[in-house]
Amino acid sequence: MPKSAPRRDMFPKEFLIDLNATKAAERCGYSKKCARNAGARLMANANIQEKIQALQQERSDRLEITADMWLRELWIIGNSDIKNYMTIDDGGFIVAKTFDEMPKDSSRALEAIEENRTVRESADGKESNIINSKIKFKLHSKLEALKLIGQYLGFLKEKVEHSGEIKVPIRLIYENANTDTGKS
Repeated sequence: MPKSAPRRDMFPKEFLIDLNATKAAERCGYSKKCARNAGARLMANANIQEKIQALQQERSDRLEITADMWLRELWIIGNSDIKNYMTIDDGGFIVAKTFDEMPKDSSRALEAIEENRTVRESADGKESNIINSKIKFKLHSKLEALKLIGQYLGFLKEKVEHSGEIKVPIRLIYENANTDTGKS
């Protein structure tokens, strides 16, 4: 069996790790120097494409993930609203909502939460006061989620522009105007 056959057989599973053909080729044993070309060549192979699709379907079935579930998650992100996460109190201060106060599923649009507090204890250690408290949170990219939804639903069409010259041979037919009228 040629050396490339085991590597070729490994490639679909390795590709599904991070969807990066070059890195998958490296993990299959191709050198860094050759991995990019090998990955591109393997991705162009119809049998490998079929195996990747079959493995993706197996994974989807195993995890019970549907396109509707995927779109629903993207819609939660795309439909996120800042007022789902905070309020402004009577004193004009911003107050973060608890998860129970947030609308259903809106916490799933959160990418990260960070809290920084400065606490001062009394000399005897029996009391502590919060001197400063900052809460930062980051939402997943709303624009990216809406873009993915739009692409999936066909709202966004990619435009491909071509530049350069197109050379088309043109055959000119010259007819004497006098021949048409019967004059010589």
